[in-house]
Amino acid sequence: MSFKNGWAAINMEFSDKVPRTEYSAGFHWDLIRAVTGIDTSVEVNRPGARREFLKCWDYSMDWSILVHNSFLEEKGGRTTKMGHAVYQADGSDYSEKVTQAFATPEDAIALDPCKEFGEFDQADLVRRFERHYKNNCEVNGTDMVNMSGVYITMFSGLIEIYGFEMLLLTMGMYPEEFTKVIEGYYQWVRQFFDAYAKTDIPVMMVHDDLCWTEGPVTHPAWYRKHIFPYIKKMIQPVKEAGKKIIFTSDGTIDAFFDDFVDLGADMLVMEPTSDIRAFAMKHGDRCGFVGGIDCRTLIYGSYEQIEQEMKSLMEFGRRYPGFMLAAGNHIPPDVPVDKCLFYNEMYEKYARR
Repeated sequence: MSFKNGWAAINMEFSDKVPRTEYSAGFHWDLIRAVTGIDTSVEVNRPGARREFLKCWDYSMDWSILVHNSFLEEKGGRTTKMGHAVYQADGSDYSEKVTQAFATPEDAIALDPCKEFGEFDQADLVRRFERHYKNNCEVNGTDMVNMSGVYITMFSGLIEIYGFEMLLLTMGMYPEEFTKVIEGYYQWVRQFFDAYAKTDIPVMMVHDDLCWTEGPVTHPAWYRKHIFPYIKKMIQPVKEAGKKIIFTSDGTIDAFFDDFVDLGADMLVMEPTSDIRAFAMKHGDRCGFVGGIDCRTLIYGSYEQIEQEMKSLMEFGRRYPGFMLAAGNHIPPDVPVDKCLFYNEMYEKYARR
């Protein structure tokens, strides 16, 4: 592992080796067993095996957030449940629970987020963030960039509250009235950013899923009026406190590349459907970026295709100091172990600058 390389990328400095992170690979127990030789079928072995795996795969950063939908519900606030498909190998994340928090768009626009979701004690939030960060350092080790952060920043928070269908219906039927809900949500969620600014944590992960695979869910001008200005105001005190901001958004976010840089993000995490090369060529001199190979290539591609994609990606990416490699749409447990091992071989083969 290398904190040095990860921190260099966040600070737009070249390192001898392109840094790397991955999502979900640290819970791909068959892969971890193959890499470490530790029997991960025994659950008590898993924490130690995972930590050893992070070393073997030379992680420079671990993606992590604290504030998720549980904070919306902690003080009795209503949220929508949309169910969950199987992702984990054991199926433990599968859920058929589907509930709608708001029955009609009229109910939806009547929401007062500050009243609904409540105020948190700032000193307690600071402690909770710092405890989460400390735990990450203990679990992962300190030779990588650890962090905490917020998942439900703006659009993702509205999705958790309303669900996709009610959110889009309300936005379309009551565009003017809905602006008050957005303003109210900003007033509620900003408390977490204000608290984070007072922590001792050097990096903050700011997550907001703004797009689908097809791109923005509504006209980009809507986001520029109702979403980005609020995000910029929220991260301002965090930036002023000297912390680095890493921003993550799922989907195809090419339409907003300029907006993310304007926010003041130090690094942008993106999925493979976004054009990482276009971002680098326009903004790679002032903003780091995380992403790379598509896990579908690892699943369905030949070894030759994997090497070809990795060689091309790394030869391009290592020209930029802020590039960090990741399989941008995760390495879930259904990715074949042999393909994962070969992917790592290709990283080691092409990562040196």
